[in-house]
Amino acid sequence: MPASDLLAYVASLSPAAYCQLFYVLAAAAVLAIAAAPQSIQDQLTQYGARSSTIGTSGRNRREEKAGNGLLISIVSWVASVGNVPHSWFIHFYILSLSCSVFWAYQFLGHGTILDFIAKNQASREQVSMTMDQVILVWFLMSLQGARRLYEYVAVLRPSPSKMWIIHWLLGNAFYFCTNISIWVEGSSAIQSSDPRSFGASGLSLKIIFGILIFLGSWFLQHRCHSYLSRLKKYSLPEDGLFQYLVCPHYTCECALYLSLAVVAAPKGQMYNRTLICAVLFVAANLGVTANGTKKWYIEKFGREQVQRKRRMIPGVF
Repeated sequence: MPASDLLAYVASLSPAAYCQLFYVLAAAAVLAIAAAPQSIQDQLTQYGARSSTIGTSGRNRREEKAGNGLLISIVSWVASVGNVPHSWFIHFYILSLSCSVFWAYQFLGHGTILDFIAKNQASREQVSMTMDQVILVWFLMSLQGARRLYEYVAVLRPSPSKMWIIHWLLGNAFYFCTNISIWVEGSSAIQSSDPRSFGASGLSLKIIFGILIFLGSWFLQHRCHSYLSRLKKYSLPEDGLFQYLVCPHYTCECALYLSLAVVAAPKGQMYNRTLICAVLFVAANLGVTANGTKKWYIEKFGREQVQRKRRMIPGVF
């Protein structure tokens, strides 16, 4: 395809399609790294305690380095550039909550940025979320951002570990994009409705079910994070859902975004297509991390202590 045609095609995409494209490409990049040799994965995806021990045994690691010496050296150099504190995770939730406030201000004040996005999307969408769904999904996303920010300030213990700046940039891009995604498929409703016209009596059973799943996952994730904050450093979690899953807090994260996709589904659709792409990225990203966590647990605590546990999805993964 000629470059001019490609640029014309990209320019013709709707705002929702831009968000979907970001999620799919980001998920593909994560899965591509997961398919790389273990030594390369270690350089690009691990931080903290896991970065020093996770992965192949000493002999296998030396064989990998011998076979991919130059490539691993290049990847190691790239990964060493721009390391930032793991505590910068808090920026994700500051950004998310700030975006919630910004888009609410745009919505209530008929701001030009939201109006521009809504006009470009509404001209391309066949069905739209209702105004009730728009307001509800915004509230649930705000609730999640506020709780995660509270946990980082008041619950979780600070970590001295570092992470690659690409992780930080990708996380910020995800929360920025998701705070647009929760609005974008409701563009027609945004343009034609009164911001004060919320009426909970019009919620369907599917939406109510999605809200209940969200609130249950929201509570369970907070419980997991509270437990991990009290756990002795680098010990094996065994309480509650940790008896069955290596990373139940990741399970809850996937369920949170899946429930948002259900709550935000336009009429006649099972789910919101933009937010289901966000679920794809969250599942891929956290799945790779959960796989690495299980490997680290096996090396540190023994296979018999960990093997019976699923990584993230009960009965599947």
